[in-house]
Amino acid sequence: QPLKQIPRILSPELIYVLARMGHGDSIVFGDANFPSTSISKAGAELVRADGMNIPTLLKAVLQLFPIDTYATAPIGLMQMVPADVEKGLKTPVWDEYKEIVNKAEGKVVKVEMIERFDFYKRARGAFAVVATGERALYGNILLTKGVIPPDA
Repeated sequence: QPLKQIPRILSPELIYVLARMGHGDSIVFGDANFPSTSISKAGAELVRADGMNIPTLLKAVLQLFPIDTYATAPIGLMQMVPADVEKGLKTPVWDEYKEIVNKAEGKVVKVEMIERFDFYKRARGAFAVVATGERALYGNILLTKGVIPPDA
C-alpha cells in the first residue's frame, strides 16, 4: 500500500534501513558492477534495487534522508583507477549526483573522492549496501546520515 509523502520507488526494505540508520551511519548505492553481495558479507545490510538507476533512487531517498552537516565530506564517490584516467574515461554521473545532492540540501555539499579499495573498505563498514542496476561506470556513491533538528 502506498503511503503519503513516501516516494513509491522506495521499497519497504530500503525505507526500513533508512529509518534504522543513526547519525554518522553510511549507506552505499552500488552500481551494477559493484560487488554488493560480497561486500555486505562483512556486515553491511544488503538491499536489492535491481534494475533501478541511482539518480532516481537518490532523488527519492534524499526526500527522507538528512545528509550529515558535521562531516567534512558526507558524500563519497569511487575514484577512477589510473588506467581509466589515462584512457580519458568520462564520468558524467558524478556531476548528476552532485546536482541532486546539492538541490536536496539547498547548498553545495562537499564530495570526497575515495580510492577504489578504500571505497570497498568503507562500504564493508557501512550500515547498508544497496545493489542497483546503475550502468554508469564508477556510479557508486556513499552517503553519510545526518540529524533532523528538533524544530524540523
